[in-house]
Amino acid sequence: MGKRLFLNGNYAVAYGVKLARAQVVAAYPITPQTKIVEQISEFISNGEMDAEFVKVESEHTAMTACYTASCAGARVFTATSSQGLLYMYEMMQFTSGARRPVVMANANRAISAPWTIWLDHQDCMSTRDAGWMQIHVESAQEALDTTIQCFKVAENQDILTPVMVCLDAFVLSHTDEVVELPEQSAIDAFLPPFRLADAVDVNHPITVSAGMAPNLYMEMRYLQEQAIQKAKDEWNKADAEYGRLVGRSYGGVVENYQCADADAVLVTMGSLSSTAKEVVDNLRAQGHKVGLAKIRLYRPFPQKELCETLKGARAIGVIDRSNSFGFEGPLFSDVKAALYNNRINPPAVNYIAGLGGRDVTADDLDKIYRQLLDIGNTGQGNQAVEYIGLRWYE
Repeated sequence: MGKRLFLNGNYAVAYGVKLARAQVVAAYPITPQTKIVEQISEFISNGEMDAEFVKVESEHTAMTACYTASCAGARVFTATSSQGLLYMYEMMQFTSGARRPVVMANANRAISAPWTIWLDHQDCMSTRDAGWMQIHVESAQEALDTTIQCFKVAENQDILTPVMVCLDAFVLSHTDEVVELPEQSAIDAFLPPFRLADAVDVNHPITVSAGMAPNLYMEMRYLQEQAIQKAKDEWNKADAEYGRLVGRSYGGVVENYQCADADAVLVTMGSLSSTAKEVVDNLRAQGHKVGLAKIRLYRPFPQKELCETLKGARAIGVIDRSNSFGFEGPLFSDVKAALYNNRINPPAVNYIAGLGGRDVTADDLDKIYRQLLDIGNTGQGNQAVEYIGLRWYE
């Protein structure tokens, strides 16, 4: 058993980066992720981590530095949140298009206006089509373990795709829990040193991210898509291998919690899943067949695994902690499309909840499950998007 510490999600990520032996970290502080890079900077200053910390003047420059360091063959990490994530969006596209396996932590935070520092998923959802893999965690322990897994998958020579590990602001980033650190020897066995075949070499110069004419651009995008699709299997393999070496795994790309015989299943991502599991246990104790499908890997979307989990449900609910203005929640759109593609067609309801740090309580989830059970029994329900916990003041 490894050393056990009382850590919040930010510090857990920092320890994961240290254990992964990242070589270059470039970052600009922004609430609520700042403590991640502060802790990494302290590790480096104290000689506990052999890495270069690049201090920059903006998030855009942070991602530019990460991109160029990765081109040189370094194992690279950064972290950001909200407006910072939006500011680096241009260079996120460069990084993914050039197939540079940068790992980034995003402390999920709502975007402005109105100005806010609190939790929701609008920031990461805004970048879901940037060519980055995206994985969401439920706990500080999962944040540490998943950060290490991110390097493993991103640096796979058949994938070479950047990845964002998403942890919920404050609920995870600033909340302490007991976290077990794996032994360094186990992580070294799991994650060998990074070797980039086309790393920049000043003695043999090459052009990186050259201009592409119409006769080749589409093929490059196709190859990028093929690589990111391959990653789904690699995430499952990495989680299983990590489990064998360290003793912890997380169900691969989708965690199936009590779904085998469930009539009503709720689909969630992130820290909300912990509350949902408690509600599932309580309702099960009362004789109600309910379950939870926790999506860990959001991009590439785990269509096969999710549909295998949902195929027996009589009603499905999807909670989005973000909204896509003018339509429905983005996670709901993806789930609906996956169900349609696999000819699974129970009633499905979209719940928008927890925007801007609004609490989503056990009572809220209990009501949702009971509504889904009623819909499953009658085959009828409100198909419109439903906002949970709205407050109107006179």
